[in-house]
Amino acid sequence: MKISDIRVRIVKNETSKIKGSVSLTIDDSIIVHDIKVIESNEGGYFIAMPSRKTPDGSFKDVVHPANQETREMMQKLILEAFEAELNKAE
Repeated sequence: MKISDIRVRIVKNETSKIKGSVSLTIDDSIIVHDIKVIESNEGGYFIAMPSRKTPDGSFKDVVHPANQETREMMQKLILEAFEAELNKAE
């Protein structure tokens, strides 16, 4: 699997934990929209995959990596792109 494009939109809402929204292109063939960059309570960032609310009020990922190795690779690339976009905005 090759990540062929990452597009980051910075969220400018000081009160929200959501700091960015990302679209990710895989193998120039599949695009995943609405990956969120979220600020953790410790001050770092992590990603949350697109999800939907279930009838019982919980949230279920609509799309997600099949294993931890892929999740870590995606998170690393997304957070690098997010940091680069933050630096451009300053």
